[in-house]
Amino acid sequence: MRIVVEHLSYTYQPRTPFAVKALDDVTLTIEEGEFFGVIGHTGSGKSTFVQHLNGLIRLPSSLKRQKKIKPKKGCLPPPPPVLKVGDFDLGDKKTDFRALRKSVGMVFQYPEYQLFAETVKEDVAFGLKNFSEGKPDPRQTEEAVREALSIVGLDYDEIADKSPFDLSGGQKRRVAIAGVIVTRPEVLVLDEPAAGLDPLGKREIMQLLHRIHGSWCKTIVIVSHDMDEIAENCTRAAVFSEGKLVCVLPPSELFRDAGRLTDLGLDIPLTAKLVLALRERGVEIDCNFRTEDFVAAVLARKGGAS
Repeated sequence: MRIVVEHLSYTYQPRTPFAVKALDDVTLTIEEGEFFGVIGHTGSGKSTFVQHLNGLIRLPSSLKRQKKIKPKKGCLPPPPPVLKVGDFDLGDKKTDFRALRKSVGMVFQYPEYQLFAETVKEDVAFGLKNFSEGKPDPRQTEEAVREALSIVGLDYDEIADKSPFDLSGGQKRRVAIAGVIVTRPEVLVLDEPAAGLDPLGKREIMQLLHRIHGSWCKTIVIVSHDMDEIAENCTRAAVFSEGKLVCVLPPSELFRDAGRLTDLGLDIPLTAKLVLALRERGVEIDCNFRTEDFVAAVLARKGGAS
């Protein structure tokens, strides 16, 4: 599903003294098949942006009671926002947002805090039941839950009847993700999917997402403050600052301009820091900032030098 965004703006508590403009005329396209990153400092608008993608935050034109705001005298009206995810037009009042949310799964930061059911299988099945037309078949539901737990690396027979609150932190996160992917969304949006995990846990979560992406989930969008995560996994990344879209670039181009990112209050990957350190010593390394490519470039240079 291709995601097309044009002139997207959003203000929290509009027309009040507490108004905060979270998004300001954002235009970008996320192609089907991408593993897309969204980065920016705290308050940059990145989380507000992704919450639009499955209609958690609605465009004004999709709200039945929304009235058009007339522009000030002598001023041209702003261009209308456009937000399309595949065949879903999120600006249309007739859009089936229930069907949209089945196709666009959303995993929030620390999703394990959203577990609520008495058993793991009930928690994972909730989303499936919520999106089913009529009463779901118990056997099909069990099969879907079993498969979702298997995809995230958990044994159904071992944990299905356990309380999710008795699991380890890593297991809870996997159960929460299983509760979203059980509907087999075509787009999966995750806000800081590896936040709070140790290095091994982070690696396992990213490997999980790549397995999902390589099988049936066509597009994955991750919000992350971890630049190594972006460099190692994403096809492209969008940089947000003060509600504006600064740029959309592949990591191989994005992290070449370290000064631009640091000026925005962002870090750079370890590989980019090493490239800069080597450059200061007169050694030029050309790589795409993935660890494997960086090591290969260093070894190739060393072999050539000898």
